[in-house]
Amino acid sequence: MYEGAVQDLIDELGRLPGVGPKSAQRIAFHLLAAEPADVERLAATLTRVKNEVKFCTVCGNVAESDVCRICSDVRRDPSVICVVEEPKDVVAVERTREFRGRYHVLGGAISPIDGVGPDDLRVRELMTRLADGVVTELILATDPNLEGEATATYLARLVNPMGLTVTRLASGLPVGGDLEYADEVTLGRAFSGRRRID
Repeated sequence: MYEGAVQDLIDELGRLPGVGPKSAQRIAFHLLAAEPADVERLAATLTRVKNEVKFCTVCGNVAESDVCRICSDVRRDPSVICVVEEPKDVVAVERTREFRGRYHVLGGAISPIDGVGPDDLRVRELMTRLADGVVTELILATDPNLEGEATATYLARLVNPMGLTVTRLASGLPVGGDLEYADEVTLGRAFSGRRRID
């Protein structure tokens, strides 16, 4: 235990996701040893992010104006929406350069254990976007875990009566992976999603 401001800094850093007590201590002592200008720049950036960044009123992605750059891009296909859990998932999909549609960020996944239900997510906003008939395909790109699967199943059942094409991202073996290390679910999906080689 340290005294005063140092311990307060360690405690605050430790509240960040993925930062344990040892990492929080390392970061705190790095900041103590850093040049004052570097620390001031970090503090100013944190303040600027909190003051200037908001969530897109259309899709829920992070934005610096009311509508994010993806929703305001007229070159994007408005007939296809990719549903993701968090804004970081938008970045992951965009890095592939394979998707040219629009997004919808739910803000999490259904998790009864954590007390998160459909009403806690941006499901209502999604249904509003689908109501005008412009969207023809909904891609469910939630995480391939229990919560993500539950969310995808819930959304598929909810939107199926609308006559949309509802798809789920394929899952299987990673490139460079070994079969012996693959879990049963991943290996099973790899088999069911196999394709013909000509």
